[in-house]
Amino acid sequence: MTSISINHKHDLNGPVIGQKLIDLSKPTVMGILNITPDSFFSGSRFTFNSNQITDQVGKMIANGAVFIDIGGYSTRPYADDVSVSEEIDRILPVIEVISKDFGDKIAISIDTFRSKVAREAVNAGATIINDIAGGNLDEEMFQTVAELQVPYILMHSRGNPQTMNKLNDYKTGGVPHLTLAVISELQVKVTQLRALAVKDIMIDPGFGFAKNAKQGFEMMRNLEAFKVMDLPLLVGISRKSMIWRTLNITADEALNGTTALNMYALMQGAKILRVHDVKEATETIRLFEELEN
Repeated sequence: MTSISINHKHDLNGPVIGQKLIDLSKPTVMGILNITPDSFFSGSRFTFNSNQITDQVGKMIANGAVFIDIGGYSTRPYADDVSVSEEIDRILPVIEVISKDFGDKIAISIDTFRSKVAREAVNAGATIINDIAGGNLDEEMFQTVAELQVPYILMHSRGNPQTMNKLNDYKTGGVPHLTLAVISELQVKVTQLRALAVKDIMIDPGFGFAKNAKQGFEMMRNLEAFKVMDLPLLVGISRKSMIWRTLNITADEALNGTTALNMYALMQGAKILRVHDVKEATETIRLFEELEN
């Protein structure tokens, strides 16, 4: 059984969150909760209000979310920089509320590329670190993950939100090949993490990060190639620009396109769908499983 160990608790049959077993041989849903004023999709933006947060997370759980990903720093292209202290101030109260009210029902992921934020978040109740920079923007991140011994989502990216769009020239052996280059760069990081005894790693190809829309579709077509890494695959294409720019619509109108690509991702081996719309993603997984059976 493909699985990850959550909350520092290990079970011979798989990972446990409270009394809940997570089996990543089956697809699951990660709901997005952005504690930022400038994330690209307005429907995912929240400020701290304990009742509002509780209501939103409760709905995500009721609609099938297994993970919730909390971010206090918008990582859309050209996003404004946010200080470490401000990022911490944004996310800590939210994590504390969710951990208190839903800690035995859902795995809390902290979406950050900063080791100090990650450490503070885990101390407050987060159980997974989701690093959109794959360790590139904080040289202490891998060591922090190793010390905390929590699952780590290793995403492929280059540069930072202000520079990544200029860093999308991919070659392997001098020959342009996006997917092979991404896998190769991820594998280097996995080797580094394993050397530090990090046990539970999930990979994210990083749609929209140092990849343009055309490259995003190329990578989606070749998504099955990531199976060579033998690690749970997370796909996050929810309402991203590769969808709405292709369809000449807005992010607010991109749910249908998201659902279409999520189904394709599941067919190529995705195990975690990171989404803004949990109910629709859960339904997509249900239909996928019916097709598979």
